[in-house]
Amino acid sequence: MIFTRWSAKLPGTQRRAAARSDRATPPATPPAGPTAHSAAPADGTDASAGPPGTVPAARAEGPSSEDAAPGAAPPTVDALSVHDILGTIPALVAVVYGPEHRIAYVNGAYAGVFGPRPAGRTAREALPELEELGLLRLMDQVLRSGRPRTVKSRKVPAGAGGDRSRDGYYTFTCTPIEVAASGPAPDPEVACVAPHKGVLVFGAEVTDQIESAERLRASEALQRAAAVTLQRSLLPQELEQPDDLRVAATYQPGGTDAAVGGDWYDVITLGAGRTALVIGDVMGRGVRAAAVMGQLRTAVRAYARLDLPPHEVLQLLDGLASEIDASQIATCVYAVHDPNEGRLVYASAGHLPMLVRDPDGSVRRAAEPTGPPLGTGGWLHTSGSVALGPGSSAVLYTDGLVERRDKDIDHGVEALERAFAGATGAPDIVCDRLLRSLGITATHDDDVAILVIQNPARTGHDAELFHNAALELHGGTEAAPRARAFASGVLASWRFSPELHDLGVLAASELVANSLQHGTPPMRLRLRRTDRRLIIEVTDGDDHLPRRRRAEPADEAGRGISIIATIASSWGSRRTPGGGKAVWCEFALPRG
Repeated sequence: MIFTRWSAKLPGTQRRAAARSDRATPPATPPAGPTAHSAAPADGTDASAGPPGTVPAARAEGPSSEDAAPGAAPPTVDALSVHDILGTIPALVAVVYGPEHRIAYVNGAYAGVFGPRPAGRTAREALPELEELGLLRLMDQVLRSGRPRTVKSRKVPAGAGGDRSRDGYYTFTCTPIEVAASGPAPDPEVACVAPHKGVLVFGAEVTDQIESAERLRASEALQRAAAVTLQRSLLPQELEQPDDLRVAATYQPGGTDAAVGGDWYDVITLGAGRTALVIGDVMGRGVRAAAVMGQLRTAVRAYARLDLPPHEVLQLLDGLASEIDASQIATCVYAVHDPNEGRLVYASAGHLPMLVRDPDGSVRRAAEPTGPPLGTGGWLHTSGSVALGPGSSAVLYTDGLVERRDKDIDHGVEALERAFAGATGAPDIVCDRLLRSLGITATHDDDVAILVIQNPARTGHDAELFHNAALELHGGTEAAPRARAFASGVLASWRFSPELHDLGVLAASELVANSLQHGTPPMRLRLRRTDRRLIIEVTDGDDHLPRRRRAEPADEAGRGISIIATIASSWGSRRTPGGGKAVWCEFALPRG
């Protein structure tokens, strides 16, 4: 190929001395014979070559297709000028030679973007844009190695040497070539009298592709932001704080390249000092998973108000999950803490085991059987229990905390056990330490939810604010006055105000009377005081739950529960594991 004074031989292509036919002088008389080529001079010189310093003339081209005689050979690219080919393509083309990368040729597209460039000058002087684009070092490597190199999506600012109204992006390929002399150079310093190694710089514009990708990323970012906003709005804005437990939770969405998932957690106070603790994970990503999570979380809170055993709550959730979306499954742990028993009673639907740390620092897994995930149907879940006495802690978590692509999930759970054994402090501090210990950062590829529960060991003044008192009732006519006397003495020893003392005695009397009339032995009256409330509870062996109803003026019974609902802050009832029931009421203590 011929570039004014210099010609470049592309790899694998024979260099030709042909030029365009319109640059060649047509012969006065057509040659005889089937060919249109002139004979070479006897001295061996190129008859088409002009005076020194001019571009050598090309071979005469054959007739056009319109004028070609029938049966004539079709035209080929052999006679085309590479100079003109590179000048018409829209890509940027520059040819340089030698170790200093002197300019041999730039095409019109290149000049349109960066401006015209004089031949013979070094690239560092006349092609500063190559330095800004980081191509000069790449060209050095290509020249030394003889192998092509490519860099993608290099930005060319608007108005950079041309008349561009917006930024452009180009993918540049640097290919090794051989540049040979086609005539004496005007400047001896840049003379090229023998073939030199050179580099062909080819820049393909990818501005539209880059802008499309940016618009796609912006759209995905908006969708992710919407999913994260929905996810966070469906999570508890502020955790309920039980009287007997300290709880904290954290949620961290996956990194910017990952769609948000359906992790959730919740803390629900059930009354009578009992607390439900929930954590779950909806399989899938995006807004759909977050929406399913919101429905399940709302359902859990509704089912929790029924005060059912954990496995029955999961049984109801399983059926609901199938109705919401048969293609979506979720894992969940539902646990209930009762301060009177010092245990966590829980059921698991395909979720990872919760961890419990004893006061001595040892960590153990809750090893009770785990049922299949929610939404699979056809399975009866069961409840298990694990001790959580004073000074103990527990952590519930989703798989994003412990699952890694290159490791078995058991290794992650073991790492969490080690981290939990040494994570001390308030629950929110423990959450942060667990995240750091497991290497969870803002770029983590999965959602993470953690719920930490602590049952503090109280001493000193704090211990004085928490008391328990219980009385076994054997029935008979003396049970009611005995219960009133017991409640009066206990409330007096707790130094309640006379008004609260009288209300507590009345509530205990009504609950015991209701149990004596409608329940069966064994019966128990329990009074519990926390730093925020007074709890009165009566248990018996009958599982029929009382309900509040309107008593007619002539009725001699049916007013006990109405009286309780009127004087107490809240009341409720539930079935107990042994087949009986518990009826309770609460009185909020004055602040300060």
